Amino acid sequence: MKTIYLLLTKSNSFVSKAIYYMTQDDYTHISISFEESLQPMYSCARKYTYTPLPAGIKNESLISGFYLKNSSIPCALYRIKVTEDKYNKAKALLKKILEDEGDYKYNLMGLVLCHFELAYRRHHYYFCSEFVSEILAHSQILELPKMPSLMKPSDYLLFEELECLYKGNIHDLVQSRGIS
Repeated sequence: MKTIYLLLTKSNSFVSKAIYYMTQDDYTHISISFEESLQPMYSCARKYTYTPLPAGIKNESLISGFYLKNSSIPCALYRIKVTEDKYNKAKALLKKILEDEGDYKYNLMGLVLCHFELAYRRHHYYFCSEFVSEILAHSQILELPKMPSLMKPSDYLLFEELECLYKGNIHDLVQSRGIS
């Protein structure tokens, strides 16, 4: 068996505050990693520390950039155990996406429509939970209750298959896991 990690966060960024205002969800962002060290960790997110746009597929670091500057962000770390075949299928899809990383953009329209439960799939466009959901659904790791374009980070709190490893803030997560 192999392990995939999901990190849910809620920052004080404008986008996160807007999502929280609309949803009142505990978490407004999700990232995926195939490593216990959480490095590399991927999502569809801001490309630069200080500006929400441009955004796209990004390797997010917990020890530099946005998370370093915002280390008090609340977070929850989950893991799911999967077969080696499903793990490899998920990694292969991620690798394929990363090969064309520059072609992928942030699905702002999809994010807004998700709030209204209106599915809207755009080729080469993702918001964070749509990106993670696409990988997990494509590799048959989780049976999603709805289309990837309708999944929110908080929806992942409902999956019994996920095991919570940590709840707290980014700084303490980094310290407790010895991430460097």
